[in-house]
Amino acid sequence: MGRAETSATVRGAVTASGAGVLELDRPGALNALDLEMARAIDTTLREWREDPAVRSVLVRSTSPKAFCAGGDILAMRAAGLRGDDAAVRTYFSTEYTLNALVAQFPKPYTSLVDGYAMGGGLGISVHGSAMVVTERAVLAMPETAIGFFPDIGATYFLPRLPGAVGWYLGLTGVRISGAAAVECGLATHYVPAADLPALEEALTGADGGAPDAVLERFAVAAPPSELAGHRAAIERCFSAPDLAELRDRLTAQTGAGDAADRAWAEDTLAVLDRASPMSLELTFGLLRAGAGASLAECLALELESACRTAREPDFHEGVRAALVDKDRNPVWAPRP
Repeated sequence: MGRAETSATVRGAVTASGAGVLELDRPGALNALDLEMARAIDTTLREWREDPAVRSVLVRSTSPKAFCAGGDILAMRAAGLRGDDAAVRTYFSTEYTLNALVAQFPKPYTSLVDGYAMGGGLGISVHGSAMVVTERAVLAMPETAIGFFPDIGATYFLPRLPGAVGWYLGLTGVRISGAAAVECGLATHYVPAADLPALEEALTGADGGAPDAVLERFAVAAPPSELAGHRAAIERCFSAPDLAELRDRLTAQTGAGDAADRAWAEDTLAVLDRASPMSLELTFGLLRAGAGASLAECLALELESACRTAREPDFHEGVRAALVDKDRNPVWAPRP
């Protein structure tokens, strides 16, 4: 396989069988997607899209811990604090353009998620034609905990997940397993981590066959997930027409149903209580708008929302508490 140094943190290569392999290599930051990485991936995909020698794309990580743990939120906080609106818009515009490129990519596009895939990591995986997860995969859109909102096209794909699961994931930021990701439709295939080397070889080697056929050969049934027992309660509570009703339904759930659902409702209320009130309101409105919009429309609205939110005190405070001081104790601005 011939290699090309696409950037210091992204490597691209095309195998003799025509598989374009993108390796994310920023392990110290769990492959958090900075501007350089987003531009490198975008440039490479555009070249491969037009190259008839490239028949498919495989995106993988060199890190044993993460596929991609999110976007470069620290840089966006710094830009927001110094009032650099141009830097904020450049970053988010580049990232969302990449998300749209992945969604529209005309060739098979497979991502291998073994470890963390959060925020921006879902933006370069969920929109592709296939997303493989393992028993070590951990997925989340955790933005409401840092004063932001689920972006990277999440306002398009979350409200389309069955049974209000997308609203639950987007508002709470809860982490889910690979099995849960397959169950709710975020991921397409479940493959044991021990089988990933053989899967990669089959997807990139001369004798592997078409990606769809290869994936079907390696995929196994996902085990029951942590969502399985709560799907009815999730749908009942997170299909509420507004946040106030959602909280009322969760409160009612704490005193009804079996012990597991009561405990789930109590935990979920506690998570919402810790989240930024501004973020919850913004997320609810964007998910509601996204439910009836195209991906392009969602990304456009997300861009304007991201540029505004980067100036918000809750965003600065949420990132401080989570990633700067790491005290996990944000003090949110009071809502009017």
